[in-house]
Amino acid sequence: MEALLEEDRSGGWLVTYADLMTLLLTFFILLFSISSMNLQKFKKALSSIQVSLGESTPSVGLLKLIDEEEQPDTLSVSPSEDAATKKKIALEDIIGLKSKDIYRDVQHFVQKQRLSDHIVASIEGSKVIIRITGKILFPSGLADLNPQAGPILDDIAAIAKRYPEHHVRIEGHSDNIPISTEQFPSNWELSAVRATTVLRYLIGRGINPHRLTATGYGALFPLLPNTTDTNRARNRRVEFVLEKKEKG
Repeated sequence: MEALLEEDRSGGWLVTYADLMTLLLTFFILLFSISSMNLQKFKKALSSIQVSLGESTPSVGLLKLIDEEEQPDTLSVSPSEDAATKKKIALEDIIGLKSKDIYRDVQHFVQKQRLSDHIVASIEGSKVIIRITGKILFPSGLADLNPQAGPILDDIAAIAKRYPEHHVRIEGHSDNIPISTEQFPSNWELSAVRATTVLRYLIGRGINPHRLTATGYGALFPLLPNTTDTNRARNRRVEFVLEKKEKG
């Protein structure tokens, strides 16, 4: 009995009291972390609290957590990365707007000439693709332009001039019916010469030849299965692919 009284007089109860206060403080910190619904702050508080018997205060304070909670979370980005990202986004926006402008101009001349059955335009990424059926441009099995092809190609030349930053790929396509003439041993030659004929026409209308390429693909890339006359007519076509080239 005297030993217990001696322990009380020596202040041993302060250790137990300090442990109790520490546990209470820990409990309130955990409540605060959970109520904030911030998982990162909760993990930080949990990992920072190291309480042992006899330790009067934890290694993290409540006021410090409150101050940190009030600070907005920010993503550290270097000035060079930020500028590059903004430049890329701006470039993508410009390319997208230009593509829409080209598409609008194509739709305008298609409606003007009432050629919606023969000309289809689409936007695929940064490219604008104009598909013209071969029937409206060339006689069957030949690479000489039809009389009605001139006004169509003139409108395409005008669009190309309006957007000088865009390159124009001219692609000739055919169906899968074999052709074998003295001039065209196969559909490869026919599609290639047709694409080249269109290229020469555009150059004659003032388009810089460095912006133009012509390729014949034969029956390699059909739009539809070559199972009907209608599908084969769709597959016989010339495509204009307008795409802006980035400067190296």
